[in-house]
Amino acid sequence: MRERAVSGYPGGTGRAPGTTLSAVTERNEPTNESAGGPDDASGPAHPGGPTAADGRTRSGANGEPHAGARGEPDAGDGSAASLRDYRAAFRAARAPLAVLNRDGLVLAANPAFGELVGAAPDDLVAATAADLTELGTDPRIWAAYREVLRGHSDRLRCTRRLKHPDGQFLWAEVTVEPLPDEDCVLLSVSDISDRHDLLARLRHLQMHDPVTRLPNRALFFERLAGALESAAFEQHGTGRVGLCYLDLDGFKAVNDTLGHRIGDRLLSAVAQRLTHCAESLADRGAVRGRSGHLVARLGGDEFALLVEDSAGTEQLAELAQRVLDALQRPFDLAGQRLSVSASIGVVERAATGTTATGLMQAADTTLYWAKEDGKARWTLFDPERNAHRMTRQALSSTLRPAVDRGEFTLEYQPLVGLGDGLAQGVEALVRWRHPQFGTLSPNRFIGLAEENGSIVELGRWVLARACHQARAWQLARPGAEPLFVSVNVAVRQVWDSDLVADVASILDETGLPPALLQLELTESAVMGSAGRPLQALQALSEMGVRIAIDDFGTGYSNLAYLSRLPVSVLKLDGSFVRGFRSQEHPNPADETIVEALVALAHRLGLTVTAECVESAEQAERLRRIGCDTGQGWLYSRPVPPDRVCDLIGAGRQTGA
Repeated sequence: MRERAVSGYPGGTGRAPGTTLSAVTERNEPTNESAGGPDDASGPAHPGGPTAADGRTRSGANGEPHAGARGEPDAGDGSAASLRDYRAAFRAARAPLAVLNRDGLVLAANPAFGELVGAAPDDLVAATAADLTELGTDPRIWAAYREVLRGHSDRLRCTRRLKHPDGQFLWAEVTVEPLPDEDCVLLSVSDISDRHDLLARLRHLQMHDPVTRLPNRALFFERLAGALESAAFEQHGTGRVGLCYLDLDGFKAVNDTLGHRIGDRLLSAVAQRLTHCAESLADRGAVRGRSGHLVARLGGDEFALLVEDSAGTEQLAELAQRVLDALQRPFDLAGQRLSVSASIGVVERAATGTTATGLMQAADTTLYWAKEDGKARWTLFDPERNAHRMTRQALSSTLRPAVDRGEFTLEYQPLVGLGDGLAQGVEALVRWRHPQFGTLSPNRFIGLAEENGSIVELGRWVLARACHQARAWQLARPGAEPLFVSVNVAVRQVWDSDLVADVASILDETGLPPALLQLELTESAVMGSAGRPLQALQALSEMGVRIAIDDFGTGYSNLAYLSRLPVSVLKLDGSFVRGFRSQEHPNPADETIVEALVALAHRLGLTVTAECVESAEQAERLRRIGCDTGQGWLYSRPVPPDRVCDLIGAGRQTGA
């Protein structure tokens, strides 16, 4: 059996008891007038009863279905008694009932139905049932109703709001279904106002936050989805939607220090100010649309202000600034005077092509930018900045499998003695040959690898590959002075892995002497090292591995640690060397600093390497100061491993 259930309210199941009769139309023995005899040329009566001149089916007295509905043979006195029972049940039914023809006109109505619509049952004959029960006001319900009348569907059940003759409104469940073996349908009405009100209260509780009384996350997303759908298809609105997504700065500290009771009162006070901000803009027409705006608490200290039919980014920016100004005023709560601020992400765009998920992702990203930029501000969504974030995310998610796929490679840059111009070693520099973004330098992905932890696996691969290559160079040139290889190590490798064991295992596997391996750690990673990092550095130094501090002079520069750490090399940051670039315009401060650092390092027994050496003039001035080795484009750019031997050439002369 097919059934059409169109309800604006959940929980509409079945019809109320006593609202359906198995047969309401009469099945009386036909009379001569209705059935006719052999000589009667009129033929059988209309299936729904005798037909008037206007083609409508007539009803009997008292608004009851007319006798002789089928023109069947006389069934006897028992049939007449049964008919009387049906008539009595139809009249006495407490549920409003009406029999309709296939055109939707009333054939008969019981007193309860007449009381519902405020008319006598006889006066309702030939009335349009859809007008009496509001079935024609909703296009979907009207279409389903017509399907039942045409016999294409077996039932319609829907919820309608009807006006009682006393002026009160009631919620009713209207059911329309064909009568068995009859060419008419039965319409029944059940008053579900109490159930509707109960479900409405339950829905309100389900869809609202108990602390702030604002709409909650579920209702917010329901309204957001509806706003996007309506804005995309309606002709009279702007077709746009805006969102301010905000988070209170430092709210956790309020909960932790003053307790959740004060925290809840603060949230409630914030909700009132947010509502006032949105309403004040709506009152002067700044927020337009069918419903204007929605202020919701999404959870914790997160709130959202949804603007339907938004007028552009200026409107959302004005709303965001108004919210910031309102929240900056102190809150007086239970004798406590609290000051809070908020970070707000602002998104405004056309509804067409926008999804609720996409809009919230953009708002969440923009809120993160607002916090990253210093908090207590609003930030507008920037597609270019988001594209950069998406690229970072794409790189971060593919870092780990990229190691297994062999997408990384190493290039080497020589470390040259400033005194004799001979290459003493090389620094291994990793490159990522990304299938989509091309060759990427370390500054594009090393930070990401440190964030997501893949630096441990990547660093182990770099260390193993560099040691294998250094050992291969040593074996290929047995009579020459071997080159040492310098490998960068992230501080997370020291914490998250057994770096000492990894180095020992790789050196044992490759056969590379420990003295030919140098590990570079940044100054910020080395300075202040204690516990496990310091123990690891000492163990590596005792193993014979050289430890170098990279980018020295840009971090803590805590000179007291230089005498305590097992460091053998300082690598001066390139920012100092750039002051040596021009003889005509030297930077005396840089030269003085470098000269002092070189002298201090030598007094501590350390060697000094200068980075970013780009000219012979720089190299000469660094040599005069006493710097030991140099590294930069003057000597070579990073090159693949097969070019290192060619670069060194006879006697490893590279500076000529």
